[in-house]
Amino acid sequence: MSSQPNTPTPLDLEAIRARLADAKGPEFWRSLEQVAETEEFRSFLDNEFTQGTSEWTNPVSRRRLLELMGASLGLAGLTACTKQPPEKIVPYVTQPEDIVPGKPLFFATALPVSGFGDGVLVESHMGRPTKIEGNPNHPASLGSTGVYHQSAALGLYDPDRSQSVLREGRNSTWQRFQESLNLLREELLASKGAGFRLLTETVTSPTLAALIREFLATYPEARWHQYEPVNRGAVHAGTKLAFGEAVSPVYHVDKADIIVALDADFLTAGPGAVRYSRDFASRRKPENMNRLYAVEPTPSLTGGVADHRLALNSADVDSFARALAAKVGVAVTSGATKAPAVWVDAIAKDLNAHKGTSLVVAGEHQPAAVHALAAAMNAALGNIGTTVTYIEPVEADASDQMASLAQLTADMAAGKVTSILIAGANPLYNAPPDLKFAEALRSVKLRMRLGEYDDETSAVCHWQVPMAHPLESWGDLRSYDGTVTLQQPLIAPLYEGKTAIEVISVLLNRAGRELRDVVKENWAGQLKRDDFDNFWEKSKHDGMIAGTASAPRAVTLNKDLGAQLPAAPASGAEVVIRPCPSVYDGRYTNNAWLQELPRPLTKITWDNAVLISPKMASSYKVQNGDILEVKAGGRSVKGPAWILPGQAEETITVHLGYGRTRHGKVANNVGFDAGKLQSKADPWRVAGASIGKTGDWYELAITHNHHSMEGREIVRFATVDEYKAKPDFAQAHDKGHELFNMYPEFEYKSYSWGMSIDLNACTGCNACTIACQAENNISVVGRDQVIREREMHWIRVDRYFEGSLDDPSIHHQPVPCMHCDNAPCENVCPVAATSHSGEGLNQMTYNRCVGTRYCSNNCPYKVRRFNFFRYADWETESFYNLRNPNVSVRSRGVMEKCTYCVQRINVARIEAEKEDRKIRDGEVITACQSVCPAQAITFGDMNDPNSKIAKLKKDSRDYGLLAEINTRPRTTYLAKLRNPNPELEKAKPAAGAHHA
Repeated sequence: MSSQPNTPTPLDLEAIRARLADAKGPEFWRSLEQVAETEEFRSFLDNEFTQGTSEWTNPVSRRRLLELMGASLGLAGLTACTKQPPEKIVPYVTQPEDIVPGKPLFFATALPVSGFGDGVLVESHMGRPTKIEGNPNHPASLGSTGVYHQSAALGLYDPDRSQSVLREGRNSTWQRFQESLNLLREELLASKGAGFRLLTETVTSPTLAALIREFLATYPEARWHQYEPVNRGAVHAGTKLAFGEAVSPVYHVDKADIIVALDADFLTAGPGAVRYSRDFASRRKPENMNRLYAVEPTPSLTGGVADHRLALNSADVDSFARALAAKVGVAVTSGATKAPAVWVDAIAKDLNAHKGTSLVVAGEHQPAAVHALAAAMNAALGNIGTTVTYIEPVEADASDQMASLAQLTADMAAGKVTSILIAGANPLYNAPPDLKFAEALRSVKLRMRLGEYDDETSAVCHWQVPMAHPLESWGDLRSYDGTVTLQQPLIAPLYEGKTAIEVISVLLNRAGRELRDVVKENWAGQLKRDDFDNFWEKSKHDGMIAGTASAPRAVTLNKDLGAQLPAAPASGAEVVIRPCPSVYDGRYTNNAWLQELPRPLTKITWDNAVLISPKMASSYKVQNGDILEVKAGGRSVKGPAWILPGQAEETITVHLGYGRTRHGKVANNVGFDAGKLQSKADPWRVAGASIGKTGDWYELAITHNHHSMEGREIVRFATVDEYKAKPDFAQAHDKGHELFNMYPEFEYKSYSWGMSIDLNACTGCNACTIACQAENNISVVGRDQVIREREMHWIRVDRYFEGSLDDPSIHHQPVPCMHCDNAPCENVCPVAATSHSGEGLNQMTYNRCVGTRYCSNNCPYKVRRFNFFRYADWETESFYNLRNPNVSVRSRGVMEKCTYCVQRINVARIEAEKEDRKIRDGEVITACQSVCPAQAITFGDMNDPNSKIAKLKKDSRDYGLLAEINTRPRTTYLAKLRNPNPELEKAKPAAGAHHA
């Protein structure tokens, strides 16, 4: 990262802290620069089009004004006339009977995240997968998905994927690799597998697991190891401490009145997150609202929606858990904790008052002791069987993955390994440095890699075999609850991709079998049904095998748990290492959609940063963007600083997934490799940390100040009690601001489309943003253009802090086009490119737009996007297959924005007219609505009095954003509610306290 000469105005954090403390009411702010009102921030707001607009900052003559206006119109016309690349249209000779141009087909399959499968429906146009939807019948998704699922289509068509078999870096063939495996098989038969090792990522596939076990039975001296950075090793170790056996928790969040999250971002990360988010949102209704406490070192999305959030160092979560456990009946010795006593007492009292309807959740990054304490508290509170059940581990092998990788490394270093097959895993990038895995691997005589990319691990292997993408594969995966989900290919492998099942089949001398037959035969042998063929066809149609969810296991709490718990870790300055909320552990780093997706809480794109608390920043005199050297455990990394309100005082947070050197054009040399700080003893926390300024500065591409609405009344919220006392609190602000409309009211005689967004359900997960991008062919623009405020997302999720600098509340608000009835954009367009439809939609006619951008300047919501350059990639052929053919691909020089997914409305309209009826309520589901795990978005016809949208518009919490300026937005919001504990609410400082 190179230094930049133009560093911004230094922030006075003490002055910012004082200003927020002196606030008389709710103080919403996006950034520290906004609170400080720095010169850069004011300049940023004053010059909405920040590049090339300096002419407008000084007084000009009438003549000069006309010259500039004429030039602007002339240049806009030129850019609007950009020549589109030629496209050839070739008709079918024989039309396939199941393919209708323009009408997509949907196929059920599964997509894995860290080995766990979620059921999805994939939209396919003419044999091309283009869009992912959730499978409404699948228990893990219920029709929704997350950001990783939505980005899978782009990953499928990624031209940087490994495209051919390589031997010693040179092109080879699958046949040649099979010949090499056949020779290896003969050696393994002679030695019973001695010297052979198989390394995979987490395996939940029953078919793959059965093949591996058969392989190990055939070659008993061979060994199988599993490793990937994010795994549930601590969960299983903790439950083994608590119950004497390793089991996996399944949470029933919808049944919990009180939830305590111990550094657990269970709503947006980990297996089951999509389902848990839905269940949690179902209990955020005013009439039956749950209460969530979050204790964590760095702000998470789960912490952001908590009714109470406590920032504690990661090490101190352990001591907090012990203190809380002691007060709810667990026989454990409680030591000192840095948590305020009122927190422990109030939460314990709340839990004890809700026995059987409470829930304690421990995060995957916490050590085994915290998981054991969480399990013990659930047992003591009588929650097992109601809000949590325990099942046999979903993973095919639930042993400690770090210990397994360490054993493999030791065997290789000792010369015990002569051949190794690495399937999917990338340990040369993501194994802790102190394992010295790379040095040990190089000593192995035969090294084979099956991977999607020719990456860091592939570089030191003799063979690199392309791995098939999940959308190209037959297979099966288990979900968080054990449900078996079937993988079915949507397209033939683009780049000669193979699966682990195929490779292991060769070693078992079963090459050439169809993958679908391998999977089917495995289940035919397990299920032994007379009607298996019919059952199998139905299972493929449904995308899952009915009745395969794991049965709950009876567990008994270890009475000696307190004596067997390891000592709590020492507190102090620490580094916590987390997967990036956008690119995860690095497997998605080459996905440009995810790279440009603003991180939910920092709003950083295209980079990772060193996150520190405001107090640490004051102590070290650090400003945003300062390059810091982070030292911990005898290792160090350098990265730009980012001051994050709500961060625990002594915690430094860094995110995995960056610093790639051999992954793809998008990923390489982006950010820094935080994994260099990891250790095999504890990969998620390193004690004894310190930071030091290097003297350099780096400009991060961050969007938190983009599209500001300049302090207007944006987010409205209250406590449940305040809402019950004054149900119309959200609308009270608008009373007295009703404006006279000069124009006659337009009567919407057919449909009148509208949208409602429930801020009480929204977690800020960004799924809506990337779903909209996938549906509407929205281009990425790159880091440099994001810095210039030119990102193209049609729906953004604004994040607001409210309250104090060190302990703020966090609010999220999705902002699409409002489709205003009095749309300010429509009146100023000189060519009528933006207009109003007879059904209430604010329409954009791309062929008419000449790029004046007057509409964007006149939009108070800042939701219109202009493609200054040809952002769409017309050169990469594989991306042609990615695009939705029902949405035009904009080239350059036109304004873009949310269309309420008008293409989906038209599909529903055609079907309704064919059947001579009106469009039914719920028949049109927009992309953002469909993806939302929390079901926060509702869309429909407001003219239908029985529609869900019409009823929500009458809800007392409904309010329009900036309704006081008489834009009459069709997208409105349901105000946010909190359900605070009165004892903790009384303990909050009075300064800056919220009021409705």
